[in-house]
Amino acid sequence: MTTAAVIGCGDVSVVHLQAIEGLAGVELVGVCDTDAGRAGAAAHRYGVPAFTDHRQLLEATRPEVVHVCTPHHQHVQVAIDCLDTGAGVLVEKPVAHTIAEADRLIKAAEARPDLRAGICLQNRYNAATRAARELLASGQLGAVLGGSASVLWHRDAAYYAARPWRGRLRDSGGGVLINQAIHTLDLLEWLLGDVVRIRGHAGRYALDGVVDVEDTAHAVLDHAGGARSVFFATLAHVTDAPVTIEIVTEGAALTIRGDLTVSYTDGRTETVAERRAGSGGRAYWGASHELLIADFYRTSADPEPFWIGPREGARSLRLVHEIYRQHD
Repeated sequence: MTTAAVIGCGDVSVVHLQAIEGLAGVELVGVCDTDAGRAGAAAHRYGVPAFTDHRQLLEATRPEVVHVCTPHHQHVQVAIDCLDTGAGVLVEKPVAHTIAEADRLIKAAEARPDLRAGICLQNRYNAATRAARELLASGQLGAVLGGSASVLWHRDAAYYAARPWRGRLRDSGGGVLINQAIHTLDLLEWLLGDVVRIRGHAGRYALDGVVDVEDTAHAVLDHAGGARSVFFATLAHVTDAPVTIEIVTEGAALTIRGDLTVSYTDGRTETVAERRAGSGGRAYWGASHELLIADFYRTSADPEPFWIGPREGARSLRLVHEIYRQHD
C-alpha cells in the first residue's frame, strides 16, 4: 500500500483526490490547505485528517507520495519540502511560476533519484494526442510541414475574484499562457518536435483593470525538423471552445478537436475518438488526469525517472517565458 497526501484543496485537487480514491493500493492519509474551510471539507469527504500547514502534514502523516495542487508560486517550495522528507511528488502544472524556481525543483529532484517527481501535463495521455504522435512517429505520413493551435476560452472577473492569486503576476507567473494554454504549447512541441525559435506577444485586452496578467497571446514556433507552427490563445472568447490542433504533413492533415481526424491526401478519412470526461472536475480538463496519476503510481518501482519530470515539464514553461520576455 502506498500512502498519499494532497496539498492544496482548490479546484484541481478534486481530480487528484478522486483518482487516488479509485486506485487500488493507494491510501490517502491527509489533506492540507491554508484555507481551513477547504481543507476541512476535503478531509470530511475522504475521511482523513486536515492540516493548514504542509510541514505539519508531512511530519504527522509521513506520506510516500504528495500531490501538490497549490497556487503556482507555492509549487516549488512545497515540492522540495516533500522531497526533503522522503516523499515523491506529483506537481500540478506549471512546474513553477518562474524559470528560476523551475530550475530549483529540477536540481532538488535530480539530487534525489530514489524519489519520483512528476508534473501534470496530462494532455499527453489523451487518446487523440497519443494516436497523432504514433502516426507522426511511424513515418507513414511523410515529413511534417507545419501546424497550428488555438485555445479560445472565457474567463471573467468572477473567475479571478474566486481565486485572486490567478490574476496576480507575482503569484501566478502569468495569465492565459501559463495557466490555460501551457498544455497546448506543450503538445505542439511534443508532436512537431523541439522548438528552436519562438516569437510571440502577450497582451491584456478583455481584462484590463481586472488583473495584471495577459488574457491573449500569439506566437510563431520554428521546430527542429524544419516545421513551423502558429499559436493563438485568448480568454476573451464568449465560451470555452474545444482546443484545436492542426498538423499538416506530406501525406495527411491531422486535426485534433476533441477527437482526432486524419484526412489523407488520397481522400481517406480516419477518426480516433477521445475519452470522455467523467463527473470529476470540469469537462475541459478532459479525462487524462486519472491516466497520468495511475501511470505515476504504476511505474513507481521503475528505475527510470517518471517520463514527465520537472526537467521535461519545464520545457513548455521556457516557451511561455520566452514569449513574456519578448513582450516585456
